[in-house]
Amino acid sequence: MKLPSKLILASAVLMFSNAAFAADSYKIDPVHTWVNFTVSHGGWAAASGQFRTVSGEILFDADELTKSSVKVEIDASSVDTNNQARDQHLSSPDFFNSAEFPKITFESTSIEKTGDNTGTITGDLSMLGVSKPVTLNVTFNKSDDRKVGFSAVGELTPSDFGMAKVAGFGMGPNVKFTVEVEASK
Repeated sequence: MKLPSKLILASAVLMFSNAAFAADSYKIDPVHTWVNFTVSHGGWAAASGQFRTVSGEILFDADELTKSSVKVEIDASSVDTNNQARDQHLSSPDFFNSAEFPKITFESTSIEKTGDNTGTITGDLSMLGVSKPVTLNVTFNKSDDRKVGFSAVGELTPSDFGMAKVAGFGMGPNVKFTVEVEASK
């Protein structure tokens, strides 16, 4: 029995469509997302802060994790260290230079599974006009039919991005960061 060519074409389109769109798309919920950082303050204590304005998109394929991706955008001027004068200084050209470089972005380049609910996400972090690869250790927390949740930790060296004054202020040399994300369909 010979199948009509339109039926074959329609079947091929459906199969391709299902394969291409297996990942679910989620928008990062800015009200339930935290990007926190800590940096040594001359060995006395860990100075900490967060970025208050975060947005982005997650494509998540639980069955084929390597087909997943993450894009995040952070408003550099939304830095909050619980001290207005310090936050203004961090937004200045000495540090984030948020007037000239208003966004910090992260875009994944690879994702791999390391355990039942853990993995690594490597991607390009861009700030101050410099892009460098950064790897995050990620834990998949939970999902349902409308949202997902993840926790991630990473570390970076500010001078790699041209932020030399961090060490000059007796801080660092590395900054540790944590990300808590809830994202909705």
